[in-house]
Amino acid sequence: MVPMSTIVFVHAHPDDEASQTAGTMRLAADAGHRVVCVFATDGDHGTVPPDLAEDETVVQRRRREAEASAAVLGTARVAWLGYADSGMTGWEQNAADRSLHSADLEEAAARLAAILDEEDADVVTGYDWHGGYGHPDHVKVHHVVHRAAGLAARRPRVLEASMNRDHLRRLYLAAKEAGVAGVAGDGGPDEDWDPDQPADDGNPIGSPEAELHWHVDVRPVLAAKRQALASHGSQEDVGWMLGMPEEQYAMVFGAEWYLEPGRQAGVTSGLPF
Repeated sequence: MVPMSTIVFVHAHPDDEASQTAGTMRLAADAGHRVVCVFATDGDHGTVPPDLAEDETVVQRRRREAEASAAVLGTARVAWLGYADSGMTGWEQNAADRSLHSADLEEAAARLAAILDEEDADVVTGYDWHGGYGHPDHVKVHHVVHRAAGLAARRPRVLEASMNRDHLRRLYLAAKEAGVAGVAGDGGPDEDWDPDQPADDGNPIGSPEAELHWHVDVRPVLAAKRQALASHGSQEDVGWMLGMPEEQYAMVFGAEWYLEPGRQAGVTSGLPF
């Protein structure tokens, strides 16, 4: 089947694609689109797996995991911008020479624009203005994607992956009322978590539903999304996500949400391409 469009998904770290856009990627590939995944960093500040071989690095492990995830999702190409993980807000790694956070925006955007041109990309997907939850690398990806789209010869459409804050609030309150585990971690319903509370950069997570434009129901490919997430098994965050009961996992990860700058207000359900 000839691909109908080429969609480039840009993520900050290996495993971000599995938790945030994996369902959309699998659905797009199944529909005949060419799916490309670009990782801005090598994720070298991620969890050091206990089974890391003596001659193996965290970066090597995470690259292999990213390729395994890509195979599950039908991703045609995995590319890397070549930056180092910047760590969380305020970490000394933010200012490291190779960190994405400290990278020159024009240089980083040019690297991505080159990939967009190689792929003749129709669509490029990044993150919302605060990276969903304020991680410095996610915030930088937002700016890099927008600038790269402006530099690319074809000027692809820009989508921004986000989380539906209102949806998460509804899930959390329902879980709390039912006396089951909270939706954002491995604690109980009284755990100290609230989607309206400040995240890493002091802003609430995700976006209000009124600001979102696209809702993608990924429940038909949820097994593939879980398998992609399991491909990144070296990362401790993956453990609590996969540890959710299947019904709870489906409620939290069964929908993916996007903004499209310049689009008329209102949420449309379905693939955005």
